[in-house]
Amino acid sequence: MGWELTIENVAGIREGSARIDPGNNVVRAANWQGKSSFLQAIETAMGTAAPLTENADAGRVELETPDGTHVVELERRDGTVVSSGSGLLFDEYDRIRADLYAFLDEDNAIRDAVRRGEDLADLLTRPLEFENIEERIAELRSERSSVDAELSNAEDAASRLPSVQEEVTRLDARLEELRERRESLTEPDDADGEEAEREELSRLRAERSRTERRVDRLSDAVERIEGTLAELREERESLTVPEEDVSEELSWIRDRRESIRTDVELLRAVYSANRRVLTEGRVELLTDRDRGLLGDDVACWLCGTETDEESLRERLEDLSDRISELTAERAEYDDRVEELEERRDRIRNATKRRDELDRRIGDLEAKLADREESLESAREHLSELERRIESLEETVAERDEEVTDVASDLARVETELEERREELEDLERHADKRSTLTDEREALSEEIEELRNRKTEMKRRTREAFDEAIADLLDRFDTSFETARLTSEFELVVARDGRTASLDALSEGELELLGIVAALAGHEAFEVGEDVPVLLLDRLGGLSAGNLSTLVEYLDGRAEYLVFTAYPEHDALEASVVDPSEWDVVSADASL
Repeated sequence: MGWELTIENVAGIREGSARIDPGNNVVRAANWQGKSSFLQAIETAMGTAAPLTENADAGRVELETPDGTHVVELERRDGTVVSSGSGLLFDEYDRIRADLYAFLDEDNAIRDAVRRGEDLADLLTRPLEFENIEERIAELRSERSSVDAELSNAEDAASRLPSVQEEVTRLDARLEELRERRESLTEPDDADGEEAEREELSRLRAERSRTERRVDRLSDAVERIEGTLAELREERESLTVPEEDVSEELSWIRDRRESIRTDVELLRAVYSANRRVLTEGRVELLTDRDRGLLGDDVACWLCGTETDEESLRERLEDLSDRISELTAERAEYDDRVEELEERRDRIRNATKRRDELDRRIGDLEAKLADREESLESAREHLSELERRIESLEETVAERDEEVTDVASDLARVETELEERREELEDLERHADKRSTLTDEREALSEEIEELRNRKTEMKRRTREAFDEAIADLLDRFDTSFETARLTSEFELVVARDGRTASLDALSEGELELLGIVAALAGHEAFEVGEDVPVLLLDRLGGLSAGNLSTLVEYLDGRAEYLVFTAYPEHDALEASVVDPSEWDVVSADASL
């Protein structure tokens, strides 16, 4: 399977797509058809370039590989092109190596330095700056120090092995002596009775230990309960419950407040209706009006008495005052209700807390009595056990003091022997590591030395790769110079007629060939092909069709994908063809 590329606004390609297959791929087209831009699009997908098309605000490259899809977005921000996305090469070390030694377009730094006759030392060793050699050396030294410490422990273990082995042998012999002595002491006829007494003594001691632990637990429990009881009793004594009942007063005030509320609502209704009749001058709706010179007389619509509107208004004012009085009285009752409810809640809470304290105190007192009774019983049982153990110990001690001593010695020797055997096994395990640790230390030292000599070694490998490549290419190309080499300082030197010649005297094609060979030397020395699957080649106008074909044949197999550009007349090249005829490219004025 190959790679599929989709391109939008990258270099001179506004829109286009293409497929490249494993092996050799040629982008064949005339000038200004997007050949170089296609290679720049591949570099963008790799993550080493960001050539956004001029006057475009955004662009993208999508690279679909058998292992997944990679999309790189380009955006112009404040006059700067910003790249984002998941390029195929995400490690800076890989990108630097690819840009220098795999992407051999016209702007390749090594090709350009050869054209200009500049020093190649910095370019051919630049990846070393990203290898963090000193940091890696420090890490390896730290690891070697740890190995040294382990190795020292292993050597010490090996030196201690003989003495520990001798101690194990001595303890084995002593253990056998003690076992024989124990057997001789347990041969009498009453051995069964003595064994039974010992078993009983062991059982009583175990029961005593359990009883002692039970006494301790019960003592702690009694102490905790007594402490809690003291706290609760203190709180109970300090708790005061008011001896009063506010419920009757509260009920009466609530009833009175409700009665006032009803009266106020009724009076407000009467007041509002009569006031509206007088305010709107609609008295005739309710009674007759007699108009006179000094004023209108009306009959009260409730009692029928003759009166006037001013008197009615005065009566309404009296009614308003009465409503205000009742409202104020109801507000007083509201305050009194709130006060009484607070008092009632305090009384309830205090009563509830008192009852809860009385219950908890009662429960704890019962629990304390139970624990104290259990504690007393346990102490009595413990005293009985102590008496029985003391009596049995005296009986056993009189008959088997020596057996006890032998058993004690036997247990001690068994424990010591087990410890020494474990120590012996541990020492043997550590001693056995010496060879492995020595090899590991030597490997770490070799790696440290390799890192120390990394720059020198890479220079040597680069020069050797250059020498091999130039020798191979000189057999294939008819050049005007006889040989070329890189000095120890990476100065490019060519020889013609047995003497050093100036680079200025070489043809354009020869300079391009030397630049490519120098880059390929870095490609070989830094093993770029293991991490960068593509090799790009562009702007080889200085090479004839035959020489281009020879170069492609020489490069075949150096990368999984080889992509190069060629003119239409170079139609004899054996490679998969990338046809740019369907691409939307910038006009010829853009000078692709």
